[in-house]
Amino acid sequence: MAKIMICDDAAFMRMMIKDILTKNGYEIAAEAENGAVAVDKYPEVKPDLVLMDITMPDMDGIQALKKIKEMDAGANVIMCSAMGQQAMVIEAIQSGAKDFIVKPFQAERVLEAVKKVVG
Repeated sequence: MAKIMICDDAAFMRMMIKDILTKNGYEIAAEAENGAVAVDKYPEVKPDLVLMDITMPDMDGIQALKKIKEMDAGANVIMCSAMGQQAMVIEAIQSGAKDFIVKPFQAERVLEAVKKVVG
């Protein structure tokens, strides 16, 4: 059973993703409301996958991705972005993100991305 950490500054977005994943048998290991919290929680939670929003206060998803990758080169991170953030998505992929999902989320697309990375 894959353990997933959800990082998004919008509580309703975390709830939506959590709902999609738990209904499909995934375990939510932790939630984080910004990149700094995700980076703090990562070593103790050791999730199999992190779903990381790009645009967040305090520390954005790309900074958090880079810090998590420094801690754990094998970290699995999928970025979540709004439409029109292509440049950031490219930077995220170059920084080691495995995939990205565009908001508004479609359950099938979320599950397809998650399955591709952690099975």
